[in-house]
Amino acid sequence: MSRLSDSDFDTAPPGRFGAPEKSMDNLPSELDEVAIDWSASLLSSKLGREPEFAVPLASNSSPSNSGESASPGADSPEVDLDVDLTEVVEIPVQGVWAVLHNRNFLRLWAGQVFSQLADKVYLVLMIALITTRFQSADQTVSGWVSAIMVAFTIPAVLFGSVAGVYVDRWPKKTVLVLTNLLRGGLVLVLPTLLWLLAGWGSIGAIPVGFWGLLGVTFCVSTLTQFFAPAEQAAIPLIVERSQLLSANSLYTLTMMVAVVVGFAAGEPLLSLADMLVSGLGITWGRELVLGGCYAIAGLLLLFLKTGENTAALNPDPPQIWQDIRDGLNYLNQQKTVRAALIQLVILFSVFAALAVLVVRMAEILPEIKSSQFGFLLAAGGVGMAIGVFILGHWGDQLTHRQLSLVGAIGMAASLSGLSLFTLYLWPSLLLLCCLGTFAALVGVPMQTTIQAETPEEMRGKIFGLQNNAVNIALSLPLVLAGVAETFLGLPTVLLVLASVVTLGGIFTWYISGSGSSTIESS
Repeated sequence: MSRLSDSDFDTAPPGRFGAPEKSMDNLPSELDEVAIDWSASLLSSKLGREPEFAVPLASNSSPSNSGESASPGADSPEVDLDVDLTEVVEIPVQGVWAVLHNRNFLRLWAGQVFSQLADKVYLVLMIALITTRFQSADQTVSGWVSAIMVAFTIPAVLFGSVAGVYVDRWPKKTVLVLTNLLRGGLVLVLPTLLWLLAGWGSIGAIPVGFWGLLGVTFCVSTLTQFFAPAEQAAIPLIVERSQLLSANSLYTLTMMVAVVVGFAAGEPLLSLADMLVSGLGITWGRELVLGGCYAIAGLLLLFLKTGENTAALNPDPPQIWQDIRDGLNYLNQQKTVRAALIQLVILFSVFAALAVLVVRMAEILPEIKSSQFGFLLAAGGVGMAIGVFILGHWGDQLTHRQLSLVGAIGMAASLSGLSLFTLYLWPSLLLLCCLGTFAALVGVPMQTTIQAETPEEMRGKIFGLQNNAVNIALSLPLVLAGVAETFLGLPTVLLVLASVVTLGGIFTWYISGSGSSTIESS
C-alpha cells in the first residue's frame, strides 16, 4: 500500500484527512465561548439567577464572517478572573445542619435543653422530698404525688391563655431569661422554706411544709406558662421560614429526650449531686443541681438576639378577655391554623391516654414487669426521634398538610396493629416505635404551620391558647383512659384511639384544604 505524501493532504476534499471544513483560527474563541456558556449555566443553577460578571459578555463576531483577522482577545468575552467564585456560589446547607449553623438558634436550643431537663427532674425532686420529709410508713406516695400534679396543672389551665396575652406585649428575650432565673431561684429557696415551716404543725391534716411545697410548685408552673409561648414565638424570629420545619424537628426531639432522660436519670443525677456536695457540709445538693439547670438556661438566653422590634410592642395594659377573644377570632378566620391546633390537641390526647395504657400493657405482657413500662415509652420515643430525623432531611418533599395526613393514617394503623399484639413484646415495641415515627409527622409540621401562619403580634395569644388547649388535652385522657380500659378492655380502647386519630386526620385535612396557607404555596 502506497504512503500518503504531504501534497495529498493539500488536495484532500474538505472534511477528510485533517483538512478542516472551517478555519482553525476560530477554534480557541469558540471553545472559550462554550466554556463560558457552560460556566454561566452552572452558576445560574446554583444561584437561581443569571450570574453577574465584572465585564459584560461581548458577542463574539467570527473573523471568517467579517473577513478581518482577530487579534487575541479582541472579541472574546472578558471575565474578571480575580472574582472569588466561593463568594458567588453559596451552596446552602440543608436540613437540621442548616439550623445548627444559626448561632441564635443554638443559644435558644441550649437554653431549652437545660430548661426542659429541669422541668422533668422537678417532679423527681418533689417525690424525693415527699418520701424523706412527709410520707409515713403506712402511706403510699401516690396521694402526695397526685397533689403535686394538681398544683402543677392548675396554672396551665388558668393562666395558659392569659400568659400568651402578656407575652405579645413583652420582649420575648426578657420573658425567657426572667422565667428561667425565677424558677431557679424558687428551687434554691426550697431547703430554707422547708426548714422555716418544719415546726408549724398541720393544716387540714397536711403538714404546713407540704403546703409550702405546693405553693412553690404552683409558682414554678405559673412561670412555665409564660416561658412556653415566649419560646415558641421566639423560634420564627431567629429562624428563616424555610428552616422552621427543621428547627421544630430539633425542638421536638429535645423535648422527647428530656422526658426520657429526666424521668430515667433524674433520681441518679440528684443522688450523685447530694453525694458530691455532702463532703462540703451542704445538704441541699439536689436543689442546687435543679436550680442550677434553670439558672444556666437563663444565662445562656441572655446572649440571645431575637431581632424583635421592641418599639413596635403594644405598651398599653392588656384587655385580657378582649385579647383572648381576638386570638379565638383569629383561629376562627384562619382555617389552616385552626386545623393544625386541632391536630395537636388530638395528638397530645392520644399520647396522654397511652401514658396510662402502657402501664396496663406492661402488666399483661409476659416478658416484662409492670414497673418496666418505661421500655414501652422508650420505644415510642425512639420512633419519634426517627420521625424527627426523617423530617429534618426530607420533610420538604411533601406539604405540611400531606405530612399530617400520612402521619394520622400511620398512627391509626399502628394503634390498630397494637390492639392485636398486646400479649407480644417485640411486635408491641415495633408498633410503638412506628407510632412515635408517625406522630412526629403530625406534630412537627403542625407546630411549624402555626408558627409560620401566625403574625408576630398574634403569636403570644395563639401559643397561649395552644398551651391551654394542650394542657387540658393532657389532663382529661389521664382520667378517662384508665376507666375506659377497665370497662372496655385494652384492645377496644386502642381501636377507639385509632378511630379518633383517623377521623381527626380526615377532618383537619378537609378544614385545612378549604383555607388559605402561605406556607404550602411557598
